[in-house]
Amino acid sequence: MAGTDWTCSPATMHAWEFPDYEPSLPVSEKSNPLTRDIDRASANNIVRMLQACDTQMFQEDSEDTYQRLSSERVVETIMEVAKRVELILKDPQDSLVVLSGCGTSGRLAFLITTGFNKALRELNQTSVYSYIVAGGDRALLSSQEAPEDDPKQGMFTLKKVCEGKKRVLFVGISCGLSAPFVAGQLDFCMQHPEVYTPVLVGFNPTHQARDDPMPGCTFTFRSVVQRMQELSKSQKAFLINPAVGPEAISGSSRMKGGSSTKILLELVLSAAHAATFTNMPVTYKGILQHMEAYKQTLDITYAQTAEIAALLEAAGQSLRCGRRVCYLGWGSVAILGLIDASECNPTFGADFEDVRGFISGGYREMNNNEGPLSSLGSDFCVAHEDFLHLVLPSLNDQDTVLLLYTHSDNISEVAKLAHRAREKTSNIHAVYHQVDGDAAAAAEQQDDIDRLCSSSLKITWASSPASGSLLHMWELSTKLLLNAVSTGAHILKGKIYQNDMIDVQVTNSKLYRRATRLLQKLSGYPESKCEEALLKSLYHVDTLTIDITSSDITAHTRTARNRTKVVPLALVCLLTGCTVMEAESHLEQQPIVREAVETCLSKLV
Repeated sequence: MAGTDWTCSPATMHAWEFPDYEPSLPVSEKSNPLTRDIDRASANNIVRMLQACDTQMFQEDSEDTYQRLSSERVVETIMEVAKRVELILKDPQDSLVVLSGCGTSGRLAFLITTGFNKALRELNQTSVYSYIVAGGDRALLSSQEAPEDDPKQGMFTLKKVCEGKKRVLFVGISCGLSAPFVAGQLDFCMQHPEVYTPVLVGFNPTHQARDDPMPGCTFTFRSVVQRMQELSKSQKAFLINPAVGPEAISGSSRMKGGSSTKILLELVLSAAHAATFTNMPVTYKGILQHMEAYKQTLDITYAQTAEIAALLEAAGQSLRCGRRVCYLGWGSVAILGLIDASECNPTFGADFEDVRGFISGGYREMNNNEGPLSSLGSDFCVAHEDFLHLVLPSLNDQDTVLLLYTHSDNISEVAKLAHRAREKTSNIHAVYHQVDGDAAAAAEQQDDIDRLCSSSLKITWASSPASGSLLHMWELSTKLLLNAVSTGAHILKGKIYQNDMIDVQVTNSKLYRRATRLLQKLSGYPESKCEEALLKSLYHVDTLTIDITSSDITAHTRTARNRTKVVPLALVCLLTGCTVMEAESHLEQQPIVREAVETCLSKLV
């Protein structure tokens, strides 16, 4: 596989759609047949596999399968929600549009609301958008998984944000239709229909919504969805839930789930803005044209497969050496760097220092609700000045630095920072979005940057895309590229087995259940034995006490926050029958998790 170019057959592309394919799992948790061997692929083939997975977002729907992004019902619902936003834009007094989510969904809610509020300010209009991220603003930069499990906290946060408002369009984002935090908010909206209109965005069919009980609640996510379906008949609630196929890394909804969230919400808000400020009515054809622009963005980005593979290889080499990857960015593409970096810890069990993001202007540029968070510790120092003071002194040629910018940024400032970084490392790379015909504007400084960098990936765009904002396309392109780099780098480091997150952090109920399922899948043992092994690993004991077995998942996930390699330890115990201490020693001898697992599996054959 490593030596040949990977290709995918149409049959493999659609295999996940069949009813007998992993029938017990929702779409968002299924494994993708396209990436079953991604852990053994070359950098070039990793990028090709990710491209094939991302292409599934735009597959046409066919009879008897799932509804897709371009399905009639999805497009019509996008139009209806856009018209609701238009009403608020035309009469913003006492009104608000709130976007809310957990993890990646909440971070994208932040990116989208701050971007569209900025567009309103430039038109001298009132800001109408607000975001909520479970765990507050610290969750924009670091994993805060526990608040996802608290429906009451979701409800209280929404109530506080909307105090005094008479009309609120609430958009709850939960890729798997599973987050209790969002379920609590949707339930609250339905209890107060005189103020709130709830919209749910996710990527599973409604019958696959999570049906587990939630702490302190009589409802489940599925029962909330069922009530919304009933209300949607009279347009008192809306559901936008196309299937976009399983993730390249099973359950890693930061990837297609995040990209599709960004596409859907920008389709809604852009259509509403065009209708309000340029008198372009919201039309079915207009939504489809705009969607096509996003599809072209995917094609334009992945046309650079070899260059993306080179970045991925460089980042992977840094991580394998125990060194770091730093994203230094400007504007909203820098925010996507911060988002991508924040996701590496919960997804791959990475150390916070492994992948870091920094933004020109720091918190002033971010414009987040809570303002500067630097007082929380160095993990929250995100300005370029912080990079220069805290990180640069310890860099060497084994660290990877990636510059992220566009032709609208201050190129001389980029060149200055590149010079500073070059004092410590020659391993500098650039990703630069430019408009066709504009290349000459800062050619001299750009040549200077090219000379300082090991590689420069220039993505050239038509000056006026057929539809949609050029900035939104740059953002999506950057997101796809960074997801590929960080995912591929961790694959090369051995953090993925087949296409599963073998070193996932078990810090909320969703991740706890995913870990148990993964242990079942890899060991072949029943669920009860796998959960027992998970708990032994988590509490670092060989015999479970009554205190442990009688505790609920919330208590287990609280303990997990201070643990590393919980799933690999549990798996080694299951496969070899050894003690937790012996499993720990085994993993110390073979720190590459994938290879440690393979060694254990080979002994069973």
